Amino acid sequence: MKRYVLSVLVQNQPGVLNRISGLFSRRGYNIDSLTVRETDNPGISRMTVALHGDERIIRQVKNQLNKLVDVIKVIQLDLEHAIHRELALVKINAGPSDRVFIGETVNIFRGSIVDVAEEALTVEITGDEDKISAFIGLMKPYGIREMVRTGITALQRGSKSI
Repeated sequence: MKRYVLSVLVQNQPGVLNRISGLFSRRGYNIDSLTVRETDNPGISRMTVALHGDERIIRQVKNQLNKLVDVIKVIQLDLEHAIHRELALVKINAGPSDRVFIGETVNIFRGSIVDVAEEALTVEITGDEDKISAFIGLMKPYGIREMVRTGITALQRGSKSI
């Protein structure tokens, strides 16, 4: 199964997210990640939906999305020609002897320490899925107290826009 990413412009109305996620669940498709936020136009939101499937499934999903009244436009992003990022906040066990190594690792990954507590550090890191996963893998031996990941958000490269 291949990974697909859709960029969907929708009316910024109550219930739109529910209708779109319902479309996926009714057809038995799993959403790998979903990000949504208002655009520069307060009446329009942009959704980035990542899912696994084949060409038939992605074609069907796009057709079904285009039938929804609140959907303005749907495009399939080519991730090789797109800018895509994910954000993670990771709270790591960090005693005094671990902080130097963790701090150096955060710098290598171009992350930021956004909170310091007596026995923990909270790190913000952005990048592609592999970069985030690699960082998490290095931090696991210290103990991850909590973690949250946004899922992918993406724009096609170049001057073309949705």
